[in-house]
This record gives sequence, C-alpha cells and structure tokens, in this order.
Amino acid sequence: MTTSQTAGAAPPPRAGWSRRLSGRLLWSELGLIGGRRRNQMGLLVLAAVPVLMAVAVRISTPRAGRGPDFLSSITSNGLFVPLAALGVEMGLFLPLAIAMLSGDAVAGEANLGTLRYLLTVPVGRTRLLAVKYGSLVVGAIWGVAVVTVAGALVGIALFGTGPMTTLSGTELPFWSAVWRVVLVGLYIAAGLSALAAVGLFISTLTEQPLAATVALMIFTILSWIADAVPQIGWLHPWLLVDQWQAFTDLLRDPPFWDNVARGLWVDLGYAVVFWLLAWARFAGKDVTS
Repeated sequence: MTTSQTAGAAPPPRAGWSRRLSGRLLWSELGLIGGRRRNQMGLLVLAAVPVLMAVAVRISTPRAGRGPDFLSSITSNGLFVPLAALGVEMGLFLPLAIAMLSGDAVAGEANLGTLRYLLTVPVGRTRLLAVKYGSLVVGAIWGVAVVTVAGALVGIALFGTGPMTTLSGTELPFWSAVWRVVLVGLYIAAGLSALAAVGLFISTLTEQPLAATVALMIFTILSWIADAVPQIGWLHPWLLVDQWQAFTDLLRDPPFWDNVARGLWVDLGYAVVFWLLAWARFAGKDVTS
C-alpha cells in the first residue's frame, strides 16, 4: 500500500466503534434516568409547582409586597409563571432532583452491584464518567424544561400573553419575552449542571445513593446559608449559589451581563474542579460490587 493510500485511509474501526458505544451508553443512561418511576414522579412534582402557583394566583391575586418578586406580575403576562416557579424551585426542588440523579450515577450502580459489570464495557473509566456526567447535565436541562414548559402553558392559558414588562420598565413583545425565558432556563440549568459535578464527586465516595443525595443537599443548604451571612461576604463570590439569582438580570432591557457572566464562570470552575476530583477518585476506585 502506498503512502498516499495510507494517508487517505479511514480511521481504525475501533475508534468509530468506541464512539458509537459511548453514544449507546449515553442513551442507555438517559433511558434509565427517564424510566425510573421515582424520577418520573419527581418530574411531576416539578411540573405541579408552577401549576399550583398559577391556579392560586388566579383564584386570589396576591397583595402587594407579598410572595416572590414575579408573583404579583403573573396576572399581566402568563410567561411570568415559569419565571416565578423557577425562582421558587431553584432553592430546593431542582437541587433535590439533581441530588437524586447524581446519587444514583455511581453510588447507585455500586449499591445495586451493576457498576462492576458496567466497567467491563471497553470504553474506559474516564469515558464512562464523562457519560455519567453528560446524563446529569441532560437531567438538569430536563428538570428546568419541565418547570418552564409547564409554567408557560398554564400561565398562557390562565393569564394570556400581553407584553412583558421588564425590570427596566420597558415592554417586550411575545417572542422576545419567550427568548428571555429560555435564557433564564439555560442559565439556571448551567448552575444545576455545576451542582451535578459536585454530586458526581460525592457519588464516587460512597456506595450508598441515599448518603450521596443527603450529602449534596447539605452542601446546597449550607451554601445558601453561607451566602446569606454578611459577615463572610469575602466567601460569597466563591459560593456556587451566589449568582444563581442573577437570572433576574436577564429580564432587564438591555440584559445586565456582568453578574450572569460571573455566575457562569463560577459554574464552569465548579464543574471542572469537581469533575476532575470525581475522575481522580473513580479512576483508582476499587470496585468490588
């Protein structure tokens, strides 16, 4: 075979086969996440919150100064329903959903005894861990999408689609308002994806998924508490949750990007650091079950 023929040859079949196997693993992982009954019930709970909020506001309009910032604006535009619901759920329900998924990612497999067999698939531990994290990122997007879509549908059905008044006092047409809601959802999903990296690392430290879930929730709650204590303000910029509320800056006209960008950098830092910690732990983990 000539040199030119060699240079134009197709890549080794094993490389393409390995990529296809990784894709099948990801789809299999997503199928497991979507097929678990408790995850399905969790999605229903996430979807129920905006529905309950919208119905409650429809029945009895909240008084001024009561409830979340967006709650009093729901009656003017149904797209405020998903915004209000995301603001409420990002404190507990969405992190809890990520905690449950990340607890199952490694610790759940080890607890069921399937991790050892999963590692016999010739994709390597690094790629397997990347697939696990990829499925958690998709899970974060799923959770946010469920809240957003359910809130938007019930909000539009109950309150219509008038112009959205931004926090700057200007009005946005419907599709521009929809795009702002999408940006808010993506921003919150980025924060939850970073939280998933923390949960993945914790999941490599134990074989008890419940312990990993509880540990991640403790981490989240302590982060919120620390972020609310002014005496340790020097620590706030380093907390994962510090800029989660910056999604409100996307509802200004024009959007205020400084805090959003700062939050995304923090999300990226947590995702990289804790995924590497998970990799370092998982690469040398002695899997016996």
